[in-house]
Amino acid sequence: MQKRRCRNNFSSAFFIVNQLDIFDIAPTRNVVIVGGGPAGLMAAEVIASAGHQVALYDAMPSVGRKFLLAGVGGMNITHAEPAEDFRARYSANSQFMNALKQFDATALRNWVHGLGIETFVGTSGRVFPADMKAAPLLRAWLHRLRELGVKIYPRHRWLGWSDDKQLLFSAQENGVAVTKTISADALLLALGGASWQRLGSDGSWVSLLHERNVQVNELVPSNCGFDSDWSEILRTEHAGAQLHGVGLSCVDGLGRVRSVLSEAIISAYGIEGTGIYALSKYLREQLVLQGSALLNIDLLPDLSQEKIVQRLNKPREKNSLSNFLRKQLNLSPVKLALLRELTTKNTFENPELLALAIKKMSLTLTATRPIDEAISSAGGVAAKELDKAFMLNKMPGVFCAGEMLDWDAPTGGYLLTGCFASGRAAGHGLSAWLKKSR
Repeated sequence: MQKRRCRNNFSSAFFIVNQLDIFDIAPTRNVVIVGGGPAGLMAAEVIASAGHQVALYDAMPSVGRKFLLAGVGGMNITHAEPAEDFRARYSANSQFMNALKQFDATALRNWVHGLGIETFVGTSGRVFPADMKAAPLLRAWLHRLRELGVKIYPRHRWLGWSDDKQLLFSAQENGVAVTKTISADALLLALGGASWQRLGSDGSWVSLLHERNVQVNELVPSNCGFDSDWSEILRTEHAGAQLHGVGLSCVDGLGRVRSVLSEAIISAYGIEGTGIYALSKYLREQLVLQGSALLNIDLLPDLSQEKIVQRLNKPREKNSLSNFLRKQLNLSPVKLALLRELTTKNTFENPELLALAIKKMSLTLTATRPIDEAISSAGGVAAKELDKAFMLNKMPGVFCAGEMLDWDAPTGGYLLTGCFASGRAAGHGLSAWLKKSR
C-alpha cells in the first residue's frame, strides 16, 4: 500500500512536470534592473508580469525623480498627432522605431488610463493627466509594481561587475558605506543619459560598458540652450524676457531647412526655450560641422514682408521710432531690442531693409550649454551593439533601455514616450530570452 502511494505521488509529480513542458511555462528567474526612471519601471512591470522576480536598484533616495521634475508646471506625457508624424520627430535606429510602433502615444495613454489616471489633449496637441500632476501617476504605478512583487532598493549605486561576473553595488547601511555583490539570471540597464546629474543621470555607466568593449557614442546635450555674444545692454535689460509667437529656423547637417513656430527666451548667456529645444539637434550639427550655428528669427510670422513694408511707410507723425514700431507692428520691447542688437542704424532708416530684418534676423550661436543643464542628452549605446530585443551582443543576458540608448527627440512628450516604449520592448526581450535560455 505504501509503495502504491509512492508510485501515485511520483506519477502525479511526473504529470505536473510534463504539464509544464506542454504549456511551456517558464520557471521563475531572478532579474536585476538598474535605474528607476520610466524605462526601468516599465521594464520591471513587463518582466514581473511574466512571472519573474524583479529587484530594481537606483542610486537616488527614491525612484522617478526626473519623471517628477518633468511634471513641474504640467505633466506632458506624450503627444497626440498621426502616428507617422509622431515617429518622424525621432532620430533613432530601426529597433527603437519598432519599439515606438509597438507602444505608441495611444498605447501609452491607454496604459495611463489603466492606472486610474485620466488624460486630456491640450490645444498644442500635448497630452496631460487630468490634474496636470506627475506624483499621482507615479504613486499608482509604484502600487501596481509592489502588487507584482517588484522589490525596489534605493541608494544603491551600480559599480559594474566583479571578476566572477557578479553585480557590484555601493550602498549605505546604518550610515556605513558597504559594497554588495548580487547575482541575477538577467540584467537590464536603464541608467539614463548625462543631463540633470543631481537627479541621478550622470553618465558614469559609460566607462563601465567601455571596459566590456561596448561602443558608446559620445553623450551630448539635447533640448538645450545655446551661447551667443550679447551686448551688455541686451544682457542686463532683457535677460529672461520671452519672445512669443516667433518663427525659428536653421539648416540641418544635410542642408535642409528646419523650422518651427514657437517661442524662445533671451538668457544672459544666449537663447533657450521650447522652439530652441525643438531645433537643438540641427543647431548642434551645425556647431560640429562649422564651429558656429546660424539661427534665423521671424519676429512677425503672421505678417508678410510686403504687409510690414506697407505699415512702415505710413506717416510717423510725432511718434518716436520705437513708439511707431510698437503701434504699427505690435513689437514688444524685447523684439525691438533684438532688432537693434542684430541690425544696423541704416536698417532702421530703410523700410524695405527693416521689414526684411523683422522677417529674417540671423543670430550666431557659438556653443551648446553644458550637458548638465540640458533637458536630455543624445548619444549612447551604439545601435550595432544591440540585437532586436535590446540585448548587448557581447554580453548575453544584459539588456539596455531608455535614454542610455543612442536616440534623440524633442520635448513635448516625445522623450517620455521613447523611454516608456524602449523599456517595454527591452522588458519583453529579456523575458523572451529567459524563456528561450532556460
